[in-house]
Amino acid sequence: MKRPVVVGAGEALWDVFPDGEHFGGAPANVALHAAALGAEAWLVSAVGRDARGDAALARLAAAGVRCGTVAQLAEHPTGVVRVSVQDGGQPVYDIAAESAWDYVPWSPAVEQVTERADAIVFGSLAQRSPISRVTIRRAVAAVRDSAWRLFDVNLRQAYYDADVLTASLELANAVKLNEEELPVVARLVGVRARGGAPPEMLRALCDRFGLKLAALTRGACGALLVTPDSVCESPAPPTVVVDTVGAGDAFTAALLVGVLAGRSLEEVSRRANAVASYVCSAPGATPPIPEALRWAAEGA
Repeated sequence: MKRPVVVGAGEALWDVFPDGEHFGGAPANVALHAAALGAEAWLVSAVGRDARGDAALARLAAAGVRCGTVAQLAEHPTGVVRVSVQDGGQPVYDIAAESAWDYVPWSPAVEQVTERADAIVFGSLAQRSPISRVTIRRAVAAVRDSAWRLFDVNLRQAYYDADVLTASLELANAVKLNEEELPVVARLVGVRARGGAPPEMLRALCDRFGLKLAALTRGACGALLVTPDSVCESPAPPTVVVDTVGAGDAFTAALLVGVLAGRSLEEVSRRANAVASYVCSAPGATPPIPEALRWAAEGA
């Protein structure tokens, strides 16, 4: 079978924890997990021409992520986020300004990859700067009509507003967000649902923006997937949480690889929950995915 082409567009950075550094950034994490799950994965981003940038490119290449669309910029440093973990494994982020991923350039390589993509994932954080915002939106617009264009909301600090959320949802045909983000997004884009329950709010987002899929991650309570004609609710497997960094990105990667493989919504939700739960049980955003959790595994 032809491997699906999955593109992450946005930030690439190093998460600096008290015990060390881990490569990350939501689109980079999605690309890393998508590669582990069998996709031809690409990252559209930028790193500095520095030691962290070299290490980032090496980390991506070692994991099988194609790096021809990652620019290396001499004038801007590789991004850094200092992460502290609260009780329950919830991360708190201090995101450095003026990082290389704020200046992601458009290039012929980006154009060629996005035109053949089966799915592209983008968020709100990398749209904080005008240059990356233009490149990301151009990349999303370049994918063919049949491709998945998933807006992985990923609200961070004050790096979002109603204009960014509305424009992103208008470009997307799918959205993924968590329980804290759903009411914020609904309020800012002016979406209201009778009763305000999550399924109705997700359905209202689908109706308003013509989305094919809305996915809500709910931590230990699992996930809720809503399409124009169905609702799928599935629990998460029991997990001893080390930290939750990257769990949502793992869910996104497994979700896209599953739907591109033609799996049922129930299968997709169950497997995406299992992959995300595993990531919660290990330190860092992109621990190696066990063979049993990969879509290619027997009985997947």
